[in-house]
Amino acid sequence: MSDENELVIEQIQIGPMQNFTYIVGSRSTREVALVDPAWDIDALIERLDEQDYKLTAALVTHYHPDHIGGGFGGRKIAGIAELIAKRPVRIYANEREADGVRKVTGLSESDLAKVASGDKLTIGNIEIEFLHTPGHTPGSQCFRIKNTLVSGDTLFINSCGRVDLPGSDPDEMFRSLRKLAALPDETLLLPGHNYAAIPNATMAETKAQNPYLSVEDISTFRQIMS
Repeated sequence: MSDENELVIEQIQIGPMQNFTYIVGSRSTREVALVDPAWDIDALIERLDEQDYKLTAALVTHYHPDHIGGGFGGRKIAGIAELIAKRPVRIYANEREADGVRKVTGLSESDLAKVASGDKLTIGNIEIEFLHTPGHTPGSQCFRIKNTLVSGDTLFINSCGRVDLPGSDPDEMFRSLRKLAALPDETLLLPGHNYAAIPNATMAETKAQNPYLSVEDISTFRQIMS
């Protein structure tokens, strides 16, 4: 089986905020991880079972409840706490995000695996690299899987994550976006929300249409983000 055919990656729009959850993993071993599972955990588990996938991990881009569950706007969103109650797996969060994840979801420290930028996780025959991309939150991270980037709320096709929320930092976001802009043009961007006319794009296409990636000095970036 070729490397291209070995990779499982499914983009699932879920919830009222146009979130994307992802299934990523190995076609030959059927081992997969869920990225940012929230809103309808039963439907996500049903999808795994339909495809005979074995869930081995859950990956967290950042701690906001629309991505991982918890309290939000006076309501309770299902997420990783409900997931591991039904399918016990480790939750992989950036080391700077772990406290936020626990606070939002009520998980214990033993439920989490803390990772740093550059760390790697193997799911079946697929290697996932963790990239720390702070700015939207202190521990926001992206996942690089072969020629694919799952970017959470760091980078969208036409924009980037907000930097006016608690824990946000426009200077860190600028540096994170410069890091992502340096990825190969053929890299496929898979964002955390369906905020564009298309659900994915290559980095070359993204750089051509996303004004936040074309800014090369931090003072200009601060101005357009204010």
